Amino acid sequence: MVQDPLRAGFGERLAAGVAERGPLCVGIDPHPSLLHAWGLDETPGSVERFAMTAVEALAGEVAVLKPQSAFFECYGSAGVAVLERVMREAQSAGALVLLDVKRGDIGSTMTAYAMAYLDEHSPVSADAITVSPYLGYGSLAPAIGIAEQNGRGVFVLARTSNPEGAGLQQSVHGSGDSIAQSIVDSAAESNRGKAPLGHVGVVAGATIPPGELDFSSLNGPILAPGLGAQGATLKDLKAVFGRALPNVLPTTSRDVLRHGPNGLREAATRIKHDLALMLNP
Repeated sequence: MVQDPLRAGFGERLAAGVAERGPLCVGIDPHPSLLHAWGLDETPGSVERFAMTAVEALAGEVAVLKPQSAFFECYGSAGVAVLERVMREAQSAGALVLLDVKRGDIGSTMTAYAMAYLDEHSPVSADAITVSPYLGYGSLAPAIGIAEQNGRGVFVLARTSNPEGAGLQQSVHGSGDSIAQSIVDSAAESNRGKAPLGHVGVVAGATIPPGELDFSSLNGPILAPGLGAQGATLKDLKAVFGRALPNVLPTTSRDVLRHGPNGLREAATRIKHDLALMLNP
């Protein structure tokens, strides 16, 4: 696979999107409870109505939309067909699509996952995906390489916002650092020398203790879940990420989607406004 020299890298495309639209990332999660709150049932048709309403309201407003693949996959081929449409329509409206799939495997299987989600000819090709490094960071090499060749990105789980992750992610690595810090440092190596940002981001929850991780050498984006429903606030973002804050993509889903089809754009606009005030006081 030969890299197109005219294709901008993911870091460059992301930086341009954030400069134009701000850093907010909104999840599209057709969870049953949200479907019911919108007066919808649990069918592929309702999932399509829910997700496409979100795309129409948000894809022209935010830099990044993050569909959660599982909530589409559970409806089988009909749900995946909805996901394909959601991704294409969101990209056509100018949003980058970060597909939340959290894939992680070895060798040819990891390559197949990468081709499924990061090759431009795939029907579910995203601008970036989430990946899990817990078979070893080196196992992600196919995804990292294919993403770079295709001008796309990966976000590696480092320090997630769920409480269950802390025991593993805070464990001490052979280097003396935590497992989470070793993942951040490995991502930094993948991004070395890239401008304006590398294509390897990390996932680090906005709910983690301030100062736990050092992002100073990352040179890549940070996806920060936990804003809103999981308890994190905009003030927490500044405390947790410090000088790395300009590279943070705060992400929320329920805190926007719970406002329903008529209120979700206004909710996202309000969060965008508050973020802009924090970043540019």
